[in-house]
Amino acid sequence: QVQLVESGGGLVQPGGSLRLSCAASGSIFSINAMDWYRQAPGKERELVARVFSRGNTYYPDSAKGRFTISRDNANNTVYLQMNSLKPEDTAVYYCNAVVQSYRTLEVWGQGTLVTVSS
Repeated sequence: QVQLVESGGGLVQPGGSLRLSCAASGSIFSINAMDWYRQAPGKERELVARVFSRGNTYYPDSAKGRFTISRDNANNTVYLQMNSLKPEDTAVYYCNAVVQSYRTLEVWGQGTLVTVSS
């Protein structure tokens, strides 16, 4: 089995920063893309950032310039640095990864809540 565990969420004021972490554990041979998604109340889950195994990244327009995704392949961990946070960034943030285990798995974390409010 493979698990993803997120951490780092919490309450932050508008304009503030947070760094989310997601650690993968279990029977892992390699990890392909690692993503951060978010889901705000009443909205669909949306992609926030993606980092591929070689480090190249992708951001949708809503996250460009404020969010930075990075990964530590040695520790099977992905990070999301979020700066200049806005109230509309309030959501549950989920980690997602395509993992090469004994078979190919798409794995989701349990989510971590980020609340941006004064």
